[in-house]
Amino acid sequence: MSTPEEQLQSMVKNMPEKTGKSLEQWFALIKSKGFEAHGEIIKLLKGEHGVSHGFANTIAIMYRQQAAGGPSSDSELEAAYFSGAKAAMQPLYAHIAKAAKALGTDVELAPKKTYLSLRRKKQFGIVQVSSKDRVDLGLILKGVPASGRLEAWDGMCTHRVRLSNAKEFDKQVKDWLKQAYGEA
Repeated sequence: MSTPEEQLQSMVKNMPEKTGKSLEQWFALIKSKGFEAHGEIIKLLKGEHGVSHGFANTIAIMYRQQAAGGPSSDSELEAAYFSGAKAAMQPLYAHIAKAAKALGTDVELAPKKTYLSLRRKKQFGIVQVSSKDRVDLGLILKGVPASGRLEAWDGMCTHRVRLSNAKEFDKQVKDWLKQAYGEA
């Protein structure tokens, strides 16, 4: 299974064949129109040029990232994530990230705008600061029944454990994290 970065590279490589223009040509067109908003770029690409939604969305995101000086670095994403009320949860977040990294050399921590993705060959969990006093550890544990602290969770992960301090990130939770890692 390819990583999101590899999928993006493949999409950019195939763009001229699939859309009729290279990424750089699309960037030049968007710039010539003076568009900046995601919606207006999508409307231009899909409506006037017949670009599929997937390619239009990718072009718009990449154009806007370039216009803003490039994609945010992991440290910039993390700093923005822990600004304000969520700052108090940064030590717990870091504690969980360290434990995940200790599971194996193949663990990738990928900060996103609203969570930290825990990946191996594929994603096996997320760390999400849900409030100023709670971190949700999302885990992918297929076939494991929800029980007690291990709650069923809709979305990217099958289960969630609500944590408010490092003491709650105990052996039981670490075992669930290790199990999710092992299944990825």
